[in-house]
Amino acid sequence: MPDPNGFLRYDRRLPARRPVPVRISDWREVYPPAGEELIREQATRCMDCGIPFCHDGCPLGNRIPDWNDLVRTGNWDAAVESLHATNNFPEFTGRLCPAPCEAACVLGLGGQQPVTIKQVEVEIADAAVARDGLRPRPASVSTGRSVAVVGSGPAGLAAAQQLARAGHAVTVYERDDAIGGLLRYGIPDFKLEKQHIDKRLAQLTAEGVRFRTGVEVGVDVTAEQLRAEHDAVLLACGALQGRDTPETPGRPLRGVHQAMAHLVAANRVVAAAGDGKPAPATLPDGTPIDAAGKHVVIIGGGDTAADCLGVAHRQGAAGVHQLDLYPEPPAERDAARDPWPTWPWVLRNYPAHEEGGERVFAVAVQEFVDDGTGQVRAVRIAEVTVEKVDGRRIVTALPGSEREIPADLVLLAIGFEGTEEQPLLEQFGVTRNGRGAIDSGPDWQATDGVFVAGDMHRGASLIVWAIAEGRAAAAAIHTYLGGVGELPAPVDPARQPLAAR
Repeated sequence: MPDPNGFLRYDRRLPARRPVPVRISDWREVYPPAGEELIREQATRCMDCGIPFCHDGCPLGNRIPDWNDLVRTGNWDAAVESLHATNNFPEFTGRLCPAPCEAACVLGLGGQQPVTIKQVEVEIADAAVARDGLRPRPASVSTGRSVAVVGSGPAGLAAAQQLARAGHAVTVYERDDAIGGLLRYGIPDFKLEKQHIDKRLAQLTAEGVRFRTGVEVGVDVTAEQLRAEHDAVLLACGALQGRDTPETPGRPLRGVHQAMAHLVAANRVVAAAGDGKPAPATLPDGTPIDAAGKHVVIIGGGDTAADCLGVAHRQGAAGVHQLDLYPEPPAERDAARDPWPTWPWVLRNYPAHEEGGERVFAVAVQEFVDDGTGQVRAVRIAEVTVEKVDGRRIVTALPGSEREIPADLVLLAIGFEGTEEQPLLEQFGVTRNGRGAIDSGPDWQATDGVFVAGDMHRGASLIVWAIAEGRAAAAAIHTYLGGVGELPAPVDPARQPLAAR
């Protein structure tokens, strides 16, 4: 039985981050291992509630109280099994997920700090590697059926692993030069060192999954060819169409870029250095996109903006401003606005924020200012108010509040508009909806024999939702192919996060 007084005996604690001067000099992860004593103490804070709302906060349905208690009692092997029963890649979610499960922890209802679910999860995941090196679990019998998975982000990889373990022949097609999607080239190493991806890919390969990189479906391989070679197709291409601001004066200036372009270039530099092949941070056309020695302005207040902030610090920026359209959020949950156990609007300080830079709230860019040669030299901002009227956002600039901020490099981290327009959509006979995503039926099919999952279906979302949708789509494909038994399907296509009605 779990310790019913654990949360009274122990306060919430996380491992100390690596010192700022040390960590900004390299690209290694910010957090060191927690240590067994600390993680047992934190797992003891979980009381195994009669109704564990953390299950509802997590779309994967992770058995959180179960593996918390297994860690508390030192039964690590069973904890590893319990964690992997619902999550293919807990080392990814434990590092990258913002943890809606913690927002739904019952301790939050009583004014206590939630259990450090995310930290316990990543320690269990790392223990799995230390214990058996992620032992492959190949299928004992082949079904003789074949599936193509287009896209190698968390949704595609989760589906591929589920289907391969069910005995289907799975081929993953990736247009980039390496497998991983945004995990590989969108997430900086200080949040996810790429060795974790490589270890999982070795496991998937041993389980029979085939990977084809540098293949853009719809260009290098047609939809007709995929349909001819495979019995089913899963589209899991993500939602990479970055939101832009073309109406803002000066947008075409040199030095104004989408945030993801900066992150991809930086990740490629780190990857090349790891292979002993130093390379500059440039766009595909050779344009430099390095923050070294520059005044950087990041527009946006979310995860992507924080990633750009951390990258700018490590590249040696002269200074960084991060601009947010909305007013500064409160430090604690406003129960009238976001009642427990929903995801609250609160001020989130990422590790990158303690490394430097200045955050500016309730402002909007009025103009990107030209230095006279076509290069940005500043952004002109104004203080604003934001209102919702009939579901539309109305932004009003306050007269007399305009000022300039120096800028040599401007990064737009203002969200995503869905999956990209690409040849494979027309070839498979699917179209983007009003949100830029691809609709599916209740069985995850976008059209006959073609399934869709992850951000491509949901729109830009959390990694746990991508894995959950990948697992659920794999279950639907398994049924479509006449597979024996059922695979776990944690969500249906209409499932939404917890929200107040």
